[in-house]
Amino acid sequence: MLDQIHTVLGFDFGTKKTGVATGQRITATAAPLAPIAMRDGIPDWQIIERLLNQWQPHAVLVGLPLNMDDSESDICYLARKFARRIEGRFKVKVLMVDERLTSRAARELLTEIGDRRKGKLPSLDSTAAVLMVEGWLAQPDSGLMP
Repeated sequence: MLDQIHTVLGFDFGTKKTGVATGQRITATAAPLAPIAMRDGIPDWQIIERLLNQWQPHAVLVGLPLNMDDSESDICYLARKFARRIEGRFKVKVLMVDERLTSRAARELLTEIGDRRKGKLPSLDSTAAVLMVEGWLAQPDSGLMP
């Protein structure tokens, strides 16, 4: 089943902004897209629909922000709800992926890149989504959450 997934759209869920990245298996790389503004954890569903129509992913990855002890954080409930709504509205396969530490790693990466060059960097949220997608592409069986 997982070997039939070639392109994915990843969401690093947040209540104010949700990072977005697209990834594909051939090169196991992802690229950041513009983050989506959220209103109390709810996106503009037309933006989600446009992204799905544009990228035609075989699956959608939604990050699950677990605590370091594997327990679920308060935001996990909202991330799962977001995932269920995408699956229900758009009839696309949605996988929950452990995204612990992606925001920290994204912050460190953007700081390092920013120190070396001037110019516009991708958003922290979408960079975290890139790291989540690339992690999943590298090991699709690991990090999947029920």
